[in-house]
Amino acid sequence: MKVIKEYLLYLIIGTLFGFVLIKSEVVSWFRIQEMFRFDDIHMYGIIGLAIIVGMISVQLIKRFNVKDMDGNPITIPPKDPGQKTRYIIGGSMFGLGWALLGACPGPMFALLGSGLTIMIIPVLAAMAGTYTYGILRDKLPH
Repeated sequence: MKVIKEYLLYLIIGTLFGFVLIKSEVVSWFRIQEMFRFDDIHMYGIIGLAIIVGMISVQLIKRFNVKDMDGNPITIPPKDPGQKTRYIIGGSMFGLGWALLGACPGPMFALLGSGLTIMIIPVLAAMAGTYTYGILRDKLPH
């Protein structure tokens, strides 16, 4: 029963997140195109706000020793500054995929849920990529 409640909570939070993405036009291909052409500040404002919310959230988690749903303390391991290359490569791949598709991973599901059925293809491709990574994870450099 506990598992069902957790999944239901995740479903509700995910649905609310998708609703916010749709209403804020973050999933709009035209808004994303405007961002990459530097025509409008809309997306940069939303991304900036997300960074600020993330920074505040991390500080609150650290300051108040917030625990996860199982009661374990949430820890944030430090980043290795010697690994900058992998972040540059990963970020470039993410940005290229975002620019080509017109959506990053979260909005793909929101767009599919809003009725844009063509998003089935990138959602299936993302799931296949995630599955492939899971299989090859032990063989990849981290």
